[in-house]
Amino acid sequence: MAGWEWDDTLFSGAASYYRRGRLPYAPGLADVLAEVLRLDGQGRLLDVGCGPGILGLSLAHLFGEIVGVDPDSGMIDEARRGAAEAGVSGKARWVRVRAEELPAALGTFDVAVFAQSFHWMDRDVVAGSVRDMLRPGGALVHISDLKTENRTVDDLPHPAVPYAAIDELVRRYLGPVRRAGRGVLPQGTPGGEAAVFTRAGFSGPQRHVVPGGQALERTWDDTVAWAFSMSSSAPHLFGARRGDFEADLRRLLREASPSGRFSERQPSTEVFVWRRNPAATTG
Repeated sequence: MAGWEWDDTLFSGAASYYRRGRLPYAPGLADVLAEVLRLDGQGRLLDVGCGPGILGLSLAHLFGEIVGVDPDSGMIDEARRGAAEAGVSGKARWVRVRAEELPAALGTFDVAVFAQSFHWMDRDVVAGSVRDMLRPGGALVHISDLKTENRTVDDLPHPAVPYAAIDELVRRYLGPVRRAGRGVLPQGTPGGEAAVFTRAGFSGPQRHVVPGGQALERTWDDTVAWAFSMSSSAPHLFGARRGDFEADLRRLLREASPSGRFSERQPSTEVFVWRRNPAATTG
């Protein structure tokens, strides 16, 4: 991401919206990981860029301990709250730290996961650090929504979420170039994770797709939360105009669906499992 540097405002103010606003991972993700990784309720999980702990908490029953790391204090607070609500605070630890600061004396892990977070990091540095935090043969799991599927809602009872119109509204307020923290991302975030993990000493990957497609119902409030959960439209970016933006957004949503309901389809979840090469050593 040439010309862009991470700063701690990237998701400022977004944490309280994240759990409600973001679509869940496909049902069956935990079962697929349990089978592929032969998880038995023991071992340690490292969730890198854990956000409010959504993925880590959904996998808590498969591990003896989960450790989530994230640089945003709001996300860490939400993760702790979620762990308490789920009754797993005793086996969950949440650490405010940048991934680039790992290992941060956190110990050794059986599995490390990146759930739509790796693109924000200094990827070669982080991949190397995580490799050295995994036991030999341990697994690194990269998880994201499947980007190539068509999730039409033509046969569902409510209109689709007007994402294109929301994006245009964001551009009217924040300008034509994607915002990210104090900077901008004219080229978006990087891909090519496979090359990064290979350089770091991982073998693989095994690819798995957990099927989605289930019908979801979303409300005006869910959609507002989605907008404010995004780095490109996080609350802090609007400054004194935040109230105006939300009013315009709600007006747009009312026009798109006077009933207050939208239909959406659950995304499928794409999973890449990489194994630490036993011969890999600190570079």
